[in-house]
Amino acid sequence: MCTAIRTPTWVSKRRFFEQTLSDLHKCSNLNHLKQIQAQIFKANLHQDPFVAPKLIQAFSLCRQMTLAVNVFSQIQEPNVHLYNTLMKAYAQNSQHSQAFSTFFEMQKNDLYPDNYTYPILLKACSGQFVLRQVQMIHTHIEKFGFYSDIYVPNSLIDTYSRCGKTGIDSAKKLFDSMTERDVVSWNSMIGGLVKLGELGQARKLFDEMPERDTVSWNTVLDGYVKAGEVNSAFELFQKMPERNVVSWSTMVSGYSKAGDMDMAKLLFDKMPVKNLVPWTIMISGYAEKGLAKEAFTLYDQMEKAGLQPDDGTFISILAACAESGLLSLGKRIHFKIERSKLRCSVKVCNALLDMYAKCGNLDKALTVFDGMVERDVVSWNSMLQGLALHGHGEKALDLFSRMIGEGVEPDGVTFVSVLCSCSHAGLLDEGRHYFSIIEKDYGIVPQVEHYGCMVDLLGRSGHLKEAFELIKSMPMEPNAIIWGTLLGACRLHNDVELAEDVVSRLVKLDTKDAGTYAILSNIYSAAGEWDNVSKVRLQMKSTSIQKPPGASSIELEDEVHEFTVADRSHPQSSRIYHMIDRLRQHLEQVGYVPRAHY
Repeated sequence: MCTAIRTPTWVSKRRFFEQTLSDLHKCSNLNHLKQIQAQIFKANLHQDPFVAPKLIQAFSLCRQMTLAVNVFSQIQEPNVHLYNTLMKAYAQNSQHSQAFSTFFEMQKNDLYPDNYTYPILLKACSGQFVLRQVQMIHTHIEKFGFYSDIYVPNSLIDTYSRCGKTGIDSAKKLFDSMTERDVVSWNSMIGGLVKLGELGQARKLFDEMPERDTVSWNTVLDGYVKAGEVNSAFELFQKMPERNVVSWSTMVSGYSKAGDMDMAKLLFDKMPVKNLVPWTIMISGYAEKGLAKEAFTLYDQMEKAGLQPDDGTFISILAACAESGLLSLGKRIHFKIERSKLRCSVKVCNALLDMYAKCGNLDKALTVFDGMVERDVVSWNSMLQGLALHGHGEKALDLFSRMIGEGVEPDGVTFVSVLCSCSHAGLLDEGRHYFSIIEKDYGIVPQVEHYGCMVDLLGRSGHLKEAFELIKSMPMEPNAIIWGTLLGACRLHNDVELAEDVVSRLVKLDTKDAGTYAILSNIYSAAGEWDNVSKVRLQMKSTSIQKPPGASSIELEDEVHEFTVADRSHPQSSRIYHMIDRLRQHLEQVGYVPRAHY
């Protein structure tokens, strides 16, 4: 009779135990997770060596590290597995220093790492001292003899590969010393070389592989595409024994980025299986080229195929619209987002805001901005940048004051927009003030972009000597953009002497930039120094420097039309030039005289 009573009790506990582990594995709702935790405490399972790690991992996935640590602290004698679980949780939540602190605490408690400890710790390596951290872990691995588990040296190779040139050299040395390698070892080494842009070495290693999997092929394929070597990528693609959706998507992306939308569409249509990624690549590619009709037709086809766009899709398409100035498609995507009745995430709202701001629809951008339930610094920066670029300097500074008033911490990008606002609005005193407080009040070290904005502001205001002195005082080497900005100011104020000095410095940085000579030619022209104009033109001819034609674009009927100087490629070019001639006649009648430029 006693046995009959005990058996159901044991069975019910066992079932509860198994059900708890199952629930923890799939739980992602914090409230539900807390309910499960309460049941675990009630059943006195919170110190169980199988349950506690699952509970820590579940809280980690919900980004509740305080609760995860509380679970850990309940265990009187945590074992290595529990320490590993906590380290992994810290690494997953980007709390890398805490992961290392846990590792050191484990050693203080006389617990030795196992073969799972170091790969977890390697994932926590980050920051400017990442290489030192990896080298320290490498020393520990050698000391405790964990090379026999191939998972450990593979993790080392992968992490070393993220540490730049010095790291890849260490990875290669380790790889060469390995007596046993698997396909992961080869893939990690090849992947590291590809990331560093060492495609030649990566391909050589790929060709030497005793066996390859799809990851091997896709890694090299991706390397070729990112390097812009689409023909080499396609040659490799054709040789692949097996292709998955990643292989096809990589090739579609490659041709899209290369501007060959016909080839991209051909490959896209041939894909045996499509997920959201290739659809997003194609739609964004069309949008980036200003082909709104093609982009939206494909978007409709995607929805008809039963694929619902996610945040990544919306963000990619909106970013492409912002790049090309394709406002009509951006508006339609906004309508789709609103119609989906899903809560607009901060990232999607930021993409919408950025699209409207860059396309010049500031009223709509402000509407999106003001309607955001939650904003981050990117939201404020996008709105500030939009106001700055379109000449609303004072409104931008008002918004910046509001940002500070709401307790939002500005970053370096914020001050680029603030200084740009001052430059475009001619607010010299305000610009000087904000530049002086960047580091003093906010601890942000001014970068070359901040100096560039100040040079532009001082140059536009006619303070060319002050701008020149500021450039000379820069803690970093001024680039061609900085000197080019000052040269533009010299042209604006006809300062021939300073322009000649600036040009001599620019030539040392980039002798093939025809714009530099063109501006100098225009400065000489404005000053009436025709001999010098001739000298500059002869210099350009003798060095085979040609100024690329400028381009303008305009959106009309869901399509962006681009034009260059003397362009006859547009199907309606005859009508366009007829209208330009009529406009020229009207301008001449009211006394307009065109300004001579090179």
